[in-house]
Order: sequence, then structure tokens, then C-alpha cells
Amino acid sequence: MSWGSLNFDVLCHGSQNSTDPLRGKAQAGSRRMNLIFIRNRPVFAALAALVLSFSGVLARAQNCSPKREDGITIVGTVRDEQGTAVAGAAVRLIGKDVRYSLEVKSGPDGTFTLSISAPGTYTLWAQTNGRRSNAVSSLVLAPGDKKQIELVMDPSFPSMEFDDEPNFSVAGVTDWNDTEIHGSDASQRTSEALVEETLSLKPAGATDSKAGAGAENSRDSEKELREQRERVKKLLASAETADAHRKLAELDERLGDPLEAVHEYERATQMDPSEQNYFEWGMELLLHRADQPAVEVFTKGTRSHKRSARILAGLGVALYAGGNSEEAARKLCEAADLNPADPAAYLFLGRIERAVPAVLPCGEEKLARFAKDQPENALANYYYGIVLWKRSRGMEQSGGAQQAEAQLEKATAIDPKFGEAYLQLGIMHFAQGGLEQAIREYKKALEASPQLSEPHYRLGLAYRRMNEEAIAEQEFRVYEEMQKAETAALEKERRELRQFLIILKDQRPATPR
Repeated sequence: MSWGSLNFDVLCHGSQNSTDPLRGKAQAGSRRMNLIFIRNRPVFAALAALVLSFSGVLARAQNCSPKREDGITIVGTVRDEQGTAVAGAAVRLIGKDVRYSLEVKSGPDGTFTLSISAPGTYTLWAQTNGRRSNAVSSLVLAPGDKKQIELVMDPSFPSMEFDDEPNFSVAGVTDWNDTEIHGSDASQRTSEALVEETLSLKPAGATDSKAGAGAENSRDSEKELREQRERVKKLLASAETADAHRKLAELDERLGDPLEAVHEYERATQMDPSEQNYFEWGMELLLHRADQPAVEVFTKGTRSHKRSARILAGLGVALYAGGNSEEAARKLCEAADLNPADPAAYLFLGRIERAVPAVLPCGEEKLARFAKDQPENALANYYYGIVLWKRSRGMEQSGGAQQAEAQLEKATAIDPKFGEAYLQLGIMHFAQGGLEQAIREYKKALEASPQLSEPHYRLGLAYRRMNEEAIAEQEFRVYEEMQKAETAALEKERRELRQFLIILKDQRPATPR
């Protein structure tokens, strides 16, 4: 570019076609300036650069080009039913079709302001002191919107406070991997069995987590589930409720969409932090191996619902899945104390006792009570027998072992098809040197429960101790074949049930190693 033809006009974007009468004068002045510039080129060269730089900054600072205001603002007031301003209410905005939420507190005069960056459809409501306002459902917000809304506390709609925003988000799903298993494969199998058993604590009709994935899900049933889901979505579009979100979550899970399911469970809990919503949200996380987030949700649920035995039981199972057996046992003991007549917490505690080598804190006391209160329950006698056997090992007194044997024999008398109890009796006799007794019990275990593989392994050990090597090798081969089939079936089931990809706050997504 030639310095001699430099022009000092500073034009705003889009003003080239302006009919401003001052423009002609400016251009004439510009031509006169060009003549002066030619004569004083060295001085004006530096001045030109300075002026151009400054003019660019000035043009930007003065917003010469009009900018569109894309920010979204909601201002409003929270009032009670008498029209009095409510200070300190939690005003919550939750996205329906966008992953965005926001919370502010109403001021001393009940007013609030929400500044939103993401357009979409939202639900808005306020909560305070266990009460909730009317909810503004299907609130559509577009760029540049400024809305004024009044929220009125509804005395007929009591609601507990949602306990903080979660410290995690579920970013996606990924294939199952075994890199984050805590402990042995046996402990992982115990954890998976516990999760399945804890799912039984959900209401009837909401426990089939594989309807959308298994072969048993026929085309007709899948079509019916999809039709149900569409009906619930239409219901949510007209009137948003926590119950509808929870129902949608159940349908999403059954149709093989766990990512949508977990988000719907979270929305249901945000709208109504009920005992059921906390429990089902936590179970959805636990089902898909999000152990730590499940611990967080169940822990918050216990704060709001201190008398919920099943939330405590879920917390115990989540802690065990995360590798914390002792704390898991404590929570299950608390759950058993809340409802001593309900066997669920005892059964979970007993399963963990069977999987770990040492007696767990409070385990013996609670399982003794279980056996005493329910003497005709085979599992109660079985689990208490296991605890007594573990306690007696390494002790000089034989009383503990004899009592353990009595409890296990009582379990088999109550349920003659209880293969695991015969197996445990065989293990006890083998440890005490009674090889023939052990072999008899192992064979009874196989007669009662042919699907068990461990009795074959134990028989192999016993026959080897008796120098019956050929029979021992045969039992070991049967055991290995059964183990291969069990492992293949378990791997298939694990891969069908995908795990969540979790993002903790202030961290990047955790990817499988």
C-alpha cells in the first residue's frame, strides 16, 4: 500500500453505503490531507500508524457495529399465599431439553434474578423450609429473552429440600471393563449379586433393568414400552411432575438407554427429593458401576430420610462395591436396626461376611439376632454359622466350631436343597481333618445344587489328600469346565449392562484404562 494514497476515514462496519451528508466533506478533507502527507512523509508515517491503531481500538470501544444481546434474564419475586415476600428461598431452574441448571436465593424483598446462557425449555420453582411453590413448566427461553415471573408458595405441596447439587455428572456410557474392580473376582461377583438383590427393594414393575437388552424382550413388548415412553413424554410436555420423570427413567432403562434414565432420575429427585427418588437414582448409578456417585446420592438420601432402611442398605452395597467392606457392614447393621423384622439388610450383610476372610464389625451381633428372631429361616442359620466358623478358626476352644456346625446342619434340615450349606459343612470337616465326612458333604452339595462348581474343586482337594489322584484330576477337570462356562456367561452379562462414564467436578472425564 502507498503511503501517498493513505486515507484517514474510519468507517463503521456496514456504513459504506451511508448517505451521511458529512461523508463528502470528510472525503474532501481527506484529499487535502493526502497532499500535506506527501510533503511530510517521514513525520506522518509514524503518526499514521499511531492514529490507525488508536482508531481501531476506539471503534471497538464505542461499539461502532451494533451487537445483539443474546443473554437470557429472568427476574421475579417469591411470595407466600398471603402475598408476603419470601426471603432466602432456593429458586431452581432445571433444563428439560438441555443439560443446564441454576440456583439462586431470593433476596430480603423476595426478588431474584437468573442469568442464563443456554436457550431451551426449562422448569422453574422455589423451595424453602420444606415447602414448595407452584412450578412453571415448559418455560421456553430464547436468546435475548427477558421474563418476569412470580412464584407463590403452595401450602398444599410440601416438599423436602434437595440436598445440594451432585459433585459429579454422568457424561456417557462405555463398555464394561475390569480395570477398576476392587478386590478379587469373587468379591466382584458378590458385589454384582448384591446389586441385583438390592434392586428387588424397588417397587414391583420397576425392577426389570434388562427388558430392552435381553432376548426375552419381544418386539411386541418393546413396542409397548416405546409407546408408553411417548405417552409419558407428552404428559411431561403439558405438566411436569417428578413422578412422570421417574416413570420415564424406568422406561428409558428398560429400553436400553441408561444415560437418559439416570438424568431423568436426577430430575425427579431435584423436583421431589423423596425417599423413593433418592433410592432409585442411587440404584441406577450402582447398576451401571458408578460406585462413588452412588455412595454420594445414598449418603445425601440418608440425611433427608434418616428412617429409610433401604437407602442405608443401598449405601452399604455401594460402599462394598467401592472396596470399603467394613463401612459397608456398619451401614447394613444400621439398616437392620431400623427394621429388624425385614431380612434384606441381614441377607446383604451375610453375603458380604461369606466373601471376606475376617468377621466384620457388628456382623456377628446382627446375624446372631437374625438367627434368633427367625429360627426357621435357613439363610439366617447359614450366615450365622459362617460367622461362628470364621470366629472359631485359630482359637483353641472347639465350642465355636461345634456351634457353627450346629447352625449349618439346622440350615440343611430346614432346606434340604441348600447346596451352599452342605458345601460349608464339607469345608469345616476338611479343615478339621475329617476327609470322609467332607467328601460326603460335598456330594450332598452337588445332589442339592448341581449347578455349583466349587464342590468339584473341593472334592479334588479331598481325593488328592487321600492319594486318589485319578479321581482328583477328574474332579478338577469338571470344575475347570464349569468355571469356563460360568465366566463366559458372566462376561456376556457384564458387557450387556454398560457402565457410566463419570465426570467429577473440576476434573476431566474418567476414561477406562
